[in-house]
Amino acid sequence: MKSLILIIISGALINNVVLNQFLGICSFLGVSKQMKASASLGGAVIFVITIASAVASLLYDYVLKPFGLDFMKTIVFILVIAALVQIVEMFLKKTSPGIYKALGIFLPLITTNCAVLGVALTNVQNGYNFIESVLSGFGTAVGFTIAIVLLASIRVRIREEDLPAPLRGAPIVMISAALMSIAFMGFGGLSF
Repeated sequence: MKSLILIIISGALINNVVLNQFLGICSFLGVSKQMKASASLGGAVIFVITIASAVASLLYDYVLKPFGLDFMKTIVFILVIAALVQIVEMFLKKTSPGIYKALGIFLPLITTNCAVLGVALTNVQNGYNFIESVLSGFGTAVGFTIAIVLLASIRVRIREEDLPAPLRGAPIVMISAALMSIAFMGFGGLSF
């Protein structure tokens, strides 16, 4: 049980996919302008990464590996991720048109978000079983959500401040993200 909790905490805080591994930066910087859009994207990423981790683990363990097709894992994982994102996109379009419109181009970009593929491949590389893969995916997605919501809240505050002209826009966002990354490095000292 302790190792399962550690997998979740490690994925969310210690090895944060955005702030430590630098995967998924495009949507992290692009969607973090608004709190609602950031939280919505975080929810979609939690769903996609968790389900993709589960499906990828099952496919790898019961299809690819036994038949000697493990060299095809990247292609298979990309297809699984694309299918899941399409399901999420259709669901949001039907149930929450406002959120669907706010996410805009970044929702289909989850398909190409290297964080989703990176988690599936890392789970295989680490030799995680099904439960460990699902928890790793969930923890990583929660970490992505924490990071994007934190950056969105910082950006809301930054818009209210009177900054020097050279720092406005992208420079202050990049500085904020860098400082967040440094802060998350502090979680590396956690021990259980």
